[in-house]
Amino acid sequence: MERAGLRLHLREKRSVWREKQMEINRKGVLYRKINTANMKRILPVLMLLLSTAGWAQQGEKNFIDQPYMEVTGKAEMEVIPNEIYLQIQLNESDTKNKVSLQVQEQRMIEALQDLGIDTQKDLRIKDAFSNFRRKIFSQNDILLSKKYELLVHDGVTAGKVLLALEKIDIANVSIDRVDHSEIEKFRRQVKVNAVKVAKEKAQELAQAIGQTAGKALYVQEVDFGGFAPQYSNIALNRSAGSFDTGMKDKVASLDFETIKLQYTILCRFELK
Repeated sequence: MERAGLRLHLREKRSVWREKQMEINRKGVLYRKINTANMKRILPVLMLLLSTAGWAQQGEKNFIDQPYMEVTGKAEMEVIPNEIYLQIQLNESDTKNKVSLQVQEQRMIEALQDLGIDTQKDLRIKDAFSNFRRKIFSQNDILLSKKYELLVHDGVTAGKVLLALEKIDIANVSIDRVDHSEIEKFRRQVKVNAVKVAKEKAQELAQAIGQTAGKALYVQEVDFGGFAPQYSNIALNRSAGSFDTGMKDKVASLDFETIKLQYTILCRFELK
């Protein structure tokens, strides 16, 4: 009986051991499957990264090892502005016979429309504010102010606007900025021209030493050229009625300097 019990106990231990071993084997198979799936996903990414790094290193090595020449190309362009932004400020005067802001605004709009300006499209409110004035011997008052931005498309119209507003006692007018509707197109063209100049310069220099300029290895924009144009030095913020006949003729033919664009491009070409 004791031997039979011992054998039964050993069988039970072996059975438990086999079950544990089978469980370990199942987990191992599952772990290997998971690792295989992960590797299938990760391997292409690793190969891509390694190939990219190798290509970059090889490209850098080739760029450093091969002979090249470095030149700069410079190009310029002058653009006549077709967007002139005028700033107009209306103020309620602190006088006995002050004109309300609404009346000034209506007069301004009518004057601009008489010049053929689309006030719905080209005139917008830029800012509005109020100024509290304390008076000692009379009722305190609040004076209102408004700033407008008006878009015109040439210097002649800008001059006409100045004269028309001066006639209705609106003299706080200034030129805010000028621009061109296709300025980005012109900027790109100047940069292209600068690259062409650099290429021509490289070819000429290479020929001088009996060689030729090959493909471009490196292109960089050196600076962001161009500066705002200047308008005539007429004082635009004038009190009402201060334009004499000669000044009126000058303002009526107000001319603007061109917008000057200038870019420099650095290029490195293969030297053959």
